[in-house]
Amino acid sequence: MDTDRISIAKTCLNAAHDGSLSFPEIVGRLMAAGFESYTVDYRCNTQTCYLPDGDHATLAMQPPAGRVAPAFDAREIAHLVRWAQANPADYNYVAFCEKAKAAGCAGYLVSFAGRRVVYFGRTAETHVEHFPA
Repeated sequence: MDTDRISIAKTCLNAAHDGSLSFPEIVGRLMAAGFESYTVDYRCNTQTCYLPDGDHATLAMQPPAGRVAPAFDAREIAHLVRWAQANPADYNYVAFCEKAKAAGCAGYLVSFAGRRVVYFGRTAETHVEHFPA
């Protein structure tokens, strides 16, 4: 993968962690750079961004505190997504990640073409969130 795309992916990952870009802004930048999706893996503390041809870049994430709980709580994941979408003063991505892990989320896949995010647990339970209209 070319260095410009890797730089964009790193900038977006860092912006999620420091709050300098919103989720819609991050999605827009990644799409404009030609990415079709990305996966966050809380067990490996990585984010992998994918191009349509299969090329990809795997980036190290700042590890959120805690471990991935054994039981997946889809209702809590939905609640956390609503919290993120509302973007109240107490919201930040690091806290979202920590709370998602505590709710048994092992990671998630963001599909730009599918306009959805699939959250998954350690035993492959899932919760699907569609992008807002």
